[in-house]
Amino acid sequence: MGDWIELTSGDGHRLAGWLARPTGKPRGGIVVLQEIFGVNAHIRRVTDGYAAAGYLTLAPAILDRAERGVELGYDAAGVAQGRELVGKVGFDNAARDAWAATNALHRMLDAGAGIGAVGYCWGGTLALLACTRLKLPAVSYYGGRSVPFAHERPGAPLMLHFGERDPIIPPAHVELLREAFPQAEAHVYPAGHGFNCDERADFDPAASALALERTLAFFDRTLA
Repeated sequence: MGDWIELTSGDGHRLAGWLARPTGKPRGGIVVLQEIFGVNAHIRRVTDGYAAAGYLTLAPAILDRAERGVELGYDAAGVAQGRELVGKVGFDNAARDAWAATNALHRMLDAGAGIGAVGYCWGGTLALLACTRLKLPAVSYYGGRSVPFAHERPGAPLMLHFGERDPIIPPAHVELLREAFPQAEAHVYPAGHGFNCDERADFDPAASALALERTLAFFDRTLA
């Protein structure tokens, strides 16, 4: 369903993006923000899935700033390399590239069409920043690096998904984020980290399906 396009960020950096088009007129646009593993097969499937739900959907390859064409697996080597790469990119540069994807969707959509963001793991924290800094309605899935940004204020509706058995995001961090963003719709599932990803050991089909149902309802409300 999708295909690669080229994006240009505000600082002139060029990066790839996986663009998936819906059948018929888009209901709006969604920026999909990747895990530390790149815009790999899983993230492309996620992007295609939102397009199948009616949205023009774009996943910017944010790791292109450190290494082009990165697609990592979910093993120990992939985790180590992914952490190194996102450390090189940093959240400020990642936010620039998320904004480049947002602008690209604006150019492709009718005037006034709504655009939101959804992110997973590292991208879950970036989705939070898309809400606070880019003013996009956003859904954050298990954003494990979000606590340092708890002082920022949402500029649009926000939804948060967590797994109660997530070793990366302990219950104290979930509660801190709930308190920091009382206006956000927060959900906790009986699952671990990465429960939405069918390539991870912690994949939980029931939690994944319920979170997606809530996410699509959120975008239906906020991007109308």
